Amino acid sequence: YHIMYGIIEQTFFIRGGDILQTILKMFTDFSDYFRAAVSDFGLNDIFDIIIVAVLIYFIIKFAIERRAGRLALGIVLLLALRFLGELFSLVALQYILQLIFQVGIIAIVIVFQPELRSALEKMGGESLKSIKNITEQKNAESVSAVINDLCEAVLDLSKEKTGALVVIERGTKLGDIIKSGVVLNAEMSPFLLKNIFFNKAPLHDGAVIVRGGKIFAAGCFLPISMNTDIYKDLGTRHRAAIGMSENSDAIIIVVSEETGMISIARDGRLERGYDYIRLRLALRSLLISEEGKAAPFKKRFLTTINPKKGNDTEPKGGNEQ
Repeated sequence: YHIMYGIIEQTFFIRGGDILQTILKMFTDFSDYFRAAVSDFGLNDIFDIIIVAVLIYFIIKFAIERRAGRLALGIVLLLALRFLGELFSLVALQYILQLIFQVGIIAIVIVFQPELRSALEKMGGESLKSIKNITEQKNAESVSAVINDLCEAVLDLSKEKTGALVVIERGTKLGDIIKSGVVLNAEMSPFLLKNIFFNKAPLHDGAVIVRGGKIFAAGCFLPISMNTDIYKDLGTRHRAAIGMSENSDAIIIVVSEETGMISIARDGRLERGYDYIRLRLALRSLLISEEGKAAPFKKRFLTTINPKKGNDTEPKGGNEQ
């Protein structure tokens, strides 16, 4: 024991000076680099910093809202270990981490392909200025009429406890989803919408796609969310709504077959407890008003489900189709 303790103490004492010199050299190099950078600082550097800051913000936001947040913590830990390995000259640890980082980027792309695809689709589909409405170029009055018809049909379905799934297309085009169903391209009508979701109708199991203010397709299949943190009591219909909202900027309206509760899914979140008035205000604020500010709805009336937090109030057994 005493011999080993002496060896460790002597080794640390000898290498302690090298470690201190390494740290001082790092601070000196950083100080010199900072002075040189500040002396040549110009307008281009300001734009460069702003762009990089915005990019880092969206990367952090993307990581926090998805499983990638856990991956980011793992990467930070590996970087810290690599720094310690270089600082203390840990040859074996450096060799292992070098191999990990060589294949790390490829592994990240493979493992998180759905999340990366979702982020790129939203980046390419969203407008930087404002949210696109469902009729693209039509006036607010026609959009309001479509919203009223939609809310009327959803309210009747809720009263009858008829399950329904309505996807309102926005910036991201849903051509691949439409191909899985039947194209109708019919004018919006509460009666037609209720007939589609009638439990004896052949298309009632799928989702309805609303495009350009029309009932464009029915019987469509939506991607099921693979997030394991979603509340376990949610049925297939609600999971499909969350999955669709994770892969596009669409607004998805869900009517529970068990309780008749009306919900809205968007951006990977599910907001519940809507009635006719609050549903109409929510759709108007999202589809008509610029920046979504004209008709704000009060979220204190809603039960919000974050897939990472299970705070739902619907009874169990939600294995609805």
